Amino acid sequence: MTVNFAAGPQTTQLWDRVRPIVTQIEALPFLAQLADGTLDTRAFVNYISQDSIYLSGYAKAMSFLAAKTVDRDESRFWAGSAAEAITVEEGMHEELLADPRLAADLNELTTSGSRFKASPTTLGYVSFLVATAASRSYGEGVAAVLPCFWVYAHMGKVLVEEAGQMSEDHPYRTWVQTYDSPEFDDSTRHAVQILEQEFAKATSEEATRMRAAFEQACTYELHFWASAHAMQNWDASVFLPQDVTV
Repeated sequence: MTVNFAAGPQTTQLWDRVRPIVTQIEALPFLAQLADGTLDTRAFVNYISQDSIYLSGYAKAMSFLAAKTVDRDESRFWAGSAAEAITVEEGMHEELLADPRLAADLNELTTSGSRFKASPTTLGYVSFLVATAASRSYGEGVAAVLPCFWVYAHMGKVLVEEAGQMSEDHPYRTWVQTYDSPEFDDSTRHAVQILEQEFAKATSEEATRMRAAFEQACTYELHFWASAHAMQNWDASVFLPQDVTV
């Protein structure tokens, strides 16, 4: 089951524009394995750890939007969403520490230092969001942060449908179910509506930049999931001949 979150003609066209990227996300082995419970716990813990780093930066980007808009309701929305991102981060850590199946892998990442270090993709995505929200127009900033709402809300429906009736011992049961949240759906619709309104006010040049920011963030969404599954790190040896060390 999928839900149409588009708020008008501009956001409808925008979603159609990035549909090939969304299709690639839907086909990622990470999500299929998450749904059927076969995902390696180290990959899942790595994803959660990277997501906690990402959410801190995402909250900062939305705080910039809250300060930049002249609309009080929109300012409250972005500020509230930023606060919610921090709450989600804290909740993730508590959930991981409470599950013995994941705690060992979490401790391993903590010991190695990986839990607290952004991967190249995470750093790139966060830097893009914060820089766009801080230094570009309000409309471009909204377009950049929107995929985290929209793609996640869409994938929540896809993931729950693929998972079907999960057993009580499904290792990711609680996590999968949190993807399909009516409250998050409402927030997504609100964010999409804001972007539709910004498109209505934008010049053609500004609208082009907004579409580019949205598409770039969607590409980062694809790479974020894939890189977490691949346990991406800063090891440069993968780019060098085997007889060269760094």
